Amino acid sequence: MASTKTQRHTQKQGRLTPDQVPLAAQILRDGGLLAFPTETVYGLGADATNGQAVARIFAAKGRPVFNPLIVHVVDLAAAERLAVFDDLARDLAARFWPGPLSLVLPLREGHGLSPLVTAGLESVAIRVPSAPLARRLLVAVGRPVAAPSANPSGRVSPTRAEHVRDGLGDLIDGVLDGGACAVGLESTILRTAPLALLREGGLSAEAIEAAVGQPLSRDTTPGKVQAPGQLSSHYAPARPVHLDVTEPTPDAVLIGFGAVAGDLTLSAEGDVVEAAANLFDMLHRADRLARAQEALWIDIAPVPEAGLGRAINDRLRRAASPR
Repeated sequence: MASTKTQRHTQKQGRLTPDQVPLAAQILRDGGLLAFPTETVYGLGADATNGQAVARIFAAKGRPVFNPLIVHVVDLAAAERLAVFDDLARDLAARFWPGPLSLVLPLREGHGLSPLVTAGLESVAIRVPSAPLARRLLVAVGRPVAAPSANPSGRVSPTRAEHVRDGLGDLIDGVLDGGACAVGLESTILRTAPLALLREGGLSAEAIEAAVGQPLSRDTTPGKVQAPGQLSSHYAPARPVHLDVTEPTPDAVLIGFGAVAGDLTLSAEGDVVEAAANLFDMLHRADRLARAQEALWIDIAPVPEAGLGRAINDRLRRAASPR
């Protein structure tokens, strides 16, 4: 049974500034929904030990309940209270945490997480974010925070507070505004036993392979969802998306890259790191521009399939998938 404190209605606060972290933390402790910035994207946070609060995440996003959530904690010690770490997982955490890597690990007995967080699985996706504002919030909350991206399910992930407000509006209790997210892509998700890449993301596969000394097998769209971000249709703007377009076409907004100029560009210099940081913001802008120009779809220039380019293309293919 949740306490009276976690059951009571949380007064909606709207936009919160970085100096209001104590108020933001109180929203989460009281069972509310708070969007907050990580280095990857804005997350829609709830107390991961409070089933009613976690249920509100699924309701606000319209997220399928079979799609698990990532749990955010402040450090490795907090993570080990929730999950069982093998030697490889501990080594990866030492190398890449805090940062954009989520590890899928067996649940520890007595973990205390709501079953909704893991979608009934015996494993949990967990990470330690590096964004200073997110870390301050986690310290102030003192509890694990479940936080998928703060957007309607299947739509473009938010990298600015205004993206959150445009997508979720009054469905949540507050937005902690920390400006633009530095990485701009969701975290890379890795399973360690057996070792496999479950989702491309803000940490490149090459960096992980260099750390573990072996190639990664990929299990990014399995028959059964075992980690967040594995649905085939995801990250989609309202307009249909066409990929690998190199010339402007009528009735379309073109997002360029490198030598392919467009109405907007991921990176005029052809820099995949810059493109990753800009990706979701450009998709939001392209959607708005398409509405204003009454364009029928969004065209996107080719992005190299290497480094963070693989994660960018993963998101673009899911954005372009049939809905």
